[in-house]
Formats: sequence, structure tokens, C-alpha cells
Amino acid sequence: MDFDFQPYIIGETLVVRPLAEDDFEGLYQAASDPLVWAGHPAKDRHNKEVFIPYFDTLLEAGATVVVLEKSTGKIIGCSRYYVAPTPGQDISIGYTFLGRAYWGGTVNGELKSLMVGHVFKSRYEVWFHIAPTNIRSQKATAKLGAVNMGEEELDLGNGAANMMCFRLLKSDWEAKEDT
Repeated sequence: MDFDFQPYIIGETLVVRPLAEDDFEGLYQAASDPLVWAGHPAKDRHNKEVFIPYFDTLLEAGATVVVLEKSTGKIIGCSRYYVAPTPGQDISIGYTFLGRAYWGGTVNGELKSLMVGHVFKSRYEVWFHIAPTNIRSQKATAKLGAVNMGEEELDLGNGAANMMCFRLLKSDWEAKEDT
């Protein structure tokens, strides 16, 4: 597939780069707050013994990027590109979390803008799969202009689960960016 799943992208306030094995402590610091996972199906991921296998899965995927605060180099979260499990869907963005100190401002928008922009260099659409209980992610994805295309039972690596499938078209993204 002609897509770079682990790009190095420099934004205005963020750096997105491939996840490395020595990123564990920094990423765990961002993940160790129980409220980060409160709206997520894996509510206990703030526990180190639960986070370790999750980190290993992210590392093994070879498509995870860490998010760093550009001014300090501090790891503040991560995200991942993956191929959608549903025929007709292509590149997806998910597995995203940010430390709580970075909620409610411009960080998530900048992160998604950088990642979506990377996809749109070679694709015309991007997908997001979100648990029905994860209202915060649903709202953030809708702010990007993504449209809920329905729900499907998908296996994204942790067993089959009902997921909301959001699609963002390049043309819609470009029209939104022009306004």
C-alpha cells in the first residue's frame, strides 16, 4: 500500500512522529490519568499493568504516532493510522488519546488536521471508528466535518464491538478549510 503509516509531521504547536520503544514512560504519563479513559470502553487503561500490553500492541502495529508538544518535546498522547476492516473503507485514524491538560483547546483539532492532511495527500476519504459510548470523540470527529455513516460490529484488534463509522471526504475537508 502506498501510504506512510508513520509520518513525521511538524505543525504549529505539535510534532507527530513514529512511536518508539523508548516512548513508554512519556506516553504512560499522558495515559495515567483515570479521567482520560472515563468515556472509553477500556476504562482501566490508566493502570500500568493494563497500559503495558496496550503500548506493546501500538508498537507492534507499526502505524502509531506519538504527539509531542513542540515547545517542550513532551509526549502528550498518541494516535494511529490503520486500514479499515470494512470493504470499501480505506485509511482510518483512531486509537487517539491526549492528556487531559490538552482537552478543550486547539490541540485535538491541530492533531487531526495534521493527520487528515497526511491522508489527503494520497486518498480522497478517511474513516474514524468510535465506540457509541465515547461522546467526546464523536463530538470532536463531527467538528472535523466527518459524517456518521452508521454503526457496524467491527474487530479493531480487541474483539468485535459495535462502532460508529464516520467518514470525512477530502472535498468536504477542503471546503471547510476554505471557510
